[in-house]
Amino acid sequence: MSRLRTRNRPPVTLALPALLAIGFLLLPLIGILTRTQWGELGTHLTSPGVVEALKLSLVVSLWALGLSLVLGVPLAWLLARVEFKGKALVRSLVLLPMVLPPTVGGVALLLGFGRRGLLGPWLEETFDITLPFHTSGAVVAATFVAMPFLVISLEGALGGLKQSYEETAASLGASPVRVFFTVTMPMVAPGLIAGAALTWARALGEFGATITFAGNLPGTTQTLPLQVYLLLQDQPEAATSVSLLLLAIAMGVLIALRGRWTGAPVARSAADVPPVAEEPAAPNPDVPGTAAGSDGAKAAGGAEDPAGGRWPLHAEVTGFTELTLDAAPGTTIAVVGENGAGKTTLLRALLGLTPRAHATLNLGGRDVTALPPHRRQVAWVPQDGALFPHLTALANTAYGLRARGTDRAAARREAQAWLDRLGVGHLARRKPAQLSGGQAQRVALARALAARPRLLLLDEPLAALDQTTRARVRHTLRTHLAGFGGVCLIVTHDPVEAVSLADRVLVLADGRTLQDAAPAEVTRHPRSPWVARMLGRNAWPGTASADGLALAGGGRLVVADGLPEGAQALAIIAPEAVSVHRDRPSGSPRNVWPGTVREITAVGSRLRVLIASDEAPDLVAEITPEAAAELAVIDGASVWTSVKATEVTLVRL
Repeated sequence: MSRLRTRNRPPVTLALPALLAIGFLLLPLIGILTRTQWGELGTHLTSPGVVEALKLSLVVSLWALGLSLVLGVPLAWLLARVEFKGKALVRSLVLLPMVLPPTVGGVALLLGFGRRGLLGPWLEETFDITLPFHTSGAVVAATFVAMPFLVISLEGALGGLKQSYEETAASLGASPVRVFFTVTMPMVAPGLIAGAALTWARALGEFGATITFAGNLPGTTQTLPLQVYLLLQDQPEAATSVSLLLLAIAMGVLIALRGRWTGAPVARSAADVPPVAEEPAAPNPDVPGTAAGSDGAKAAGGAEDPAGGRWPLHAEVTGFTELTLDAAPGTTIAVVGENGAGKTTLLRALLGLTPRAHATLNLGGRDVTALPPHRRQVAWVPQDGALFPHLTALANTAYGLRARGTDRAAARREAQAWLDRLGVGHLARRKPAQLSGGQAQRVALARALAARPRLLLLDEPLAALDQTTRARVRHTLRTHLAGFGGVCLIVTHDPVEAVSLADRVLVLADGRTLQDAAPAEVTRHPRSPWVARMLGRNAWPGTASADGLALAGGGRLVVADGLPEGAQALAIIAPEAVSVHRDRPSGSPRNVWPGTVREITAVGSRLRVLIASDEAPDLVAEITPEAAAELAVIDGASVWTSVKATEVTLVRL
């Protein structure tokens, strides 16, 4: 224990100056406390001049806070959300009052809004408004010096807020103004409250700009700090008492904020939220003739859409991602490809949310290209679900319906029906932090389907789930996509999802279509090494020759059915077709290589063995645990591998 304390002890060269700094800041406060005449405190604070100044200070500070909110909130949003030329200059203008001497700020206000200033004469002649030496002038001065605290605090909160929440709200049909007031502002409320408290406290204590611009007129511009200045001249004891009041107010604000003056969105960490186990799904009322099933069908849009709830897709995407996409109603397309292939860009282009790509989009025979995201009826479920943390599961699910004009009661009934269909109806009153990963994903899916989309976009919806939960949610998703009248695109890296959920698999590479075919075709003849490996197969690119394939990395592969000489091809070898031997095999195999075991992983009841060789690319073999024990296959062991020529499939690229 003593050793630990010694190790954590700060060096004297740093600790001593730090202690001196604390003492330097603390001593003036102690001076106020020790020199205050506590017996006369009540008399000093209730004197007519102090009471009048306090009332005026409250009026001025509250008006300054209101003006800062009206002007500062949009300015903070602009700085956090919009890129424009001169943004650095605007931010500097916001910060300037914080570093400018207050008296200089007062002079600047006089030259801008005074009777001989740039705007003052026009205000006086047109509106009969005179700011200097008037209470309104004190409000302007306090706003000038205090508003930066609100802007900086709120901009930091907006900068820390993931835009996926706002983008998801837009995809559910919420207009930008609705998104701002129902999603953005509630989620940055801590930053807004912190900024508002600091702004009010700074306006309450403003002195220099006020006395320079508005003067020191009792009952008109003489606020509490100015009253302290006057009392110091003939009643220093009273000045100390009033100073103590202002000090107490300032400390109260700081204690209430608990140091979080930047006001970044406070996200509950895993340690703050008790673990939630995946609960068994409630009985699913998705049965023909039940109330939930009927409401769910209506929510899909079948009873209200002129096209009968059937919306084919035609899209032409240009830019980083460039392709043409056509799909019949009810089609589910799995979008796969390496990181950076353009999968998410494709989804965002269909939503109209990215400048990297543009989509000409037609849904159900209607061209929606020119429509903003909230009017396209394209619902998006991002990877993390983006459930609004301040709303319950029921309110989240009803959000899109409310955004499209459905009255509150009807929206909540329909939302409850969708939650029931997906087996999470019993969780309607819970907030997202109280849901497990699988439950949250089902709520996110219910919210998207309840919004009555014509196109459903799912960005790796099951990636964050464990294997058991993923299988359950995959089954639920497959069940409900079967009755969806639009087109669904699912971005995934999971071969099981691609094969089990999709009618087609769209393979992207560098923003272009590499393959677009049925899952069975992609499984048999993958045209991408990445897709082949995703499907669990060995994939070796090379050039066809007279006796097989000249591998791109060196070496040669003998195949049974060759391609025209010189053709670029991909050799596909199933792991179960690779034989592993302790000694060089004899007999029929025509492809034999020595190698070293580099990695062993379990896949179900079998083992996958990664074998590296100097004569061939890395090869994955699949063997039983019994075979591994018999062959003494361990990490670093020397083995031989063989593949029959008939077990190699060539896919022309």
